[in-house]
Amino acid sequence: MCGISGIISNSENIKEPLLKAQLLQLHRGPDSQGIHYSKINQWNIGLGHQRLSILDLTDLASQPMFSPGNRNCIIYNGEIYNYLEIQKELEALGHKFKTTSDTEVLLTALEEWGINKALSKFNGMWAFAWLDRVNKRLVLARDRLGIKPLYFSWVDDCLYFASEIKTILSVANHKFQLNYQVIGEYLLQSLLETSGKTFFNGIEKVPSASYITIDLSGKSLSLDVKYYWDLQAQLMENNFSDVLSMEQIIEQIKALFFDSVRLRLRSDVPVGVLLSGGIDSSSIATVMQILLGKDANLNLLASVSEDPRYDESPFIDIMGRYLNLPVHKVNLSFQPEQAINYVERVNWFNDEPIANFSNVAHYLLMSKAKEMGITVILSGQGADELLCGYKKFLGFYIQTLIYTRNYYQAAKSLFSFWQNGTIISQFSFSEAKRYFPRFFRNNQLNIAGDALKDFNYQFVGIQPEQGLMMRQIQDLTKYSVPTLLHYEDRMSMAWSREIRVPFLDYRLVENIMSLPDEMKLRYGWTKWIFRKVMEPYLPYEIVWRKDKQGFVNPQSEWLKYNLKEQVMEYFNDRHSLIFEKLLVNQQNILRNYHDFCKKKNSGVSYKDIFAPLSLEIWLRQFESYIQ
Repeated sequence: MCGISGIISNSENIKEPLLKAQLLQLHRGPDSQGIHYSKINQWNIGLGHQRLSILDLTDLASQPMFSPGNRNCIIYNGEIYNYLEIQKELEALGHKFKTTSDTEVLLTALEEWGINKALSKFNGMWAFAWLDRVNKRLVLARDRLGIKPLYFSWVDDCLYFASEIKTILSVANHKFQLNYQVIGEYLLQSLLETSGKTFFNGIEKVPSASYITIDLSGKSLSLDVKYYWDLQAQLMENNFSDVLSMEQIIEQIKALFFDSVRLRLRSDVPVGVLLSGGIDSSSIATVMQILLGKDANLNLLASVSEDPRYDESPFIDIMGRYLNLPVHKVNLSFQPEQAINYVERVNWFNDEPIANFSNVAHYLLMSKAKEMGITVILSGQGADELLCGYKKFLGFYIQTLIYTRNYYQAAKSLFSFWQNGTIISQFSFSEAKRYFPRFFRNNQLNIAGDALKDFNYQFVGIQPEQGLMMRQIQDLTKYSVPTLLHYEDRMSMAWSREIRVPFLDYRLVENIMSLPDEMKLRYGWTKWIFRKVMEPYLPYEIVWRKDKQGFVNPQSEWLKYNLKEQVMEYFNDRHSLIFEKLLVNQQNILRNYHDFCKKKNSGVSYKDIFAPLSLEIWLRQFESYIQ
């Protein structure tokens, strides 16, 4: 995993800004840095790479990397996990390789098969810029689910692109307007990453599952966007559950999951796993041990808390004993008075306002991984969206059954979850309200300022004609996974660590997502089909655990009590940028904060208070780049 940056301009003055980009993204690639300058027609092209060495640690695998005869050049961030299989295909076609890196395989595959066919063969995560000199074009591409970031912007007839927003802000030497729709979604709906837009108008993402071609043969530059993967179309074609028995489905998912983990163990540096005591991370850890052997050091890394309400230690200890391995426990507790300083630091790395204090905890966890020398870390991210693990999915499922007048099945399913003691007991209106129609929030004052008067609310519930699978697709591509992947990438790369996500292997996504709803939510259990897959390989207490919490901390209490004085300093100051830029109504946020602190069932969530606080901190950090 690395960082990339680049400039296309008809001016020759691109060296200084590209060197600046190298320094800004040094945390993404501390092992080596490289720059290449080129000219095609009147266009000056600069490509920069910051390397975190994972595969082939020699200088031969450094980037920018060139094909034989210097025909083409690539800068690349990510991992092609099936690179060894692709290399064998290419060797059968007569290609020879000088390195043992996936970068050389990627570059050779692009030349041999072309961009579209090559991308369809890759299993991994990537964001790259491929300078195709032969066809006088530059191609920018991202992986299917957007695990690796890539942004671009046009400024004064120059094209800038980079792994991070702050890089473009700095090297473009330009002030950008704020994007009020993106800010509104964050402030009023706790949503991030729902589109290709960012908090800055004029800075956009290369879309997931796409590649952008920039033609360098003409007198002007233009972008041509093409998509090479369509999840919905793939799911419509995939109906294997109609012809396979339950035993065959379980075996197929098992085979895909095991292979996904196997591929993600390929590394020339130490590999670890984030262990939370839930079925997702525990499954990754136990499959790692099965594949590597009992004597392998799995580098189990777990976060624990001194507060028993948020501590997962009992279940983490169960897995440690089961695997007969030590677990490196990291106490992520930090003093509330440190919280604002951490938010400032983490916002900077995140490029956008963070959503909660859990992002800070993840940042600290990655710092511990660096201290321990664990460079590659496997994470269970994406499993909840894939397998309907979140509480909201039961609500969506019941709504779907009611919409289709399947009232008996709806009642039966609700009863089974109530009887089983899962999910329903954890319901919180203040958390669930975002999925309800807006009239459910009438008791809460609207904090939107005048600048957000044209804001359009995103409907994040489920439409009558939609179906649960289609709503899952939205979480995978729009409402949930993109946000999680964004902060996980930024928090890990802040410490030069690489996160790998086995549950987001596209083969696993296509197969599990296409299963009937009843295989995911069954007999009062979420993730039912995966629990059956892993039942032979995990302790009973882990497979059939009912109370998994997620990455939590006492953030509501901090905002109400410990941080109240600091919060009020921001909210009482009429010169705070959220008020000066008319993003937030000062009177209404103060009223909501009062209700949050004083009323037990006010309906005001900690997110409703944290978002404007984090936004203010972010605005002060990036003010010099804002028009």
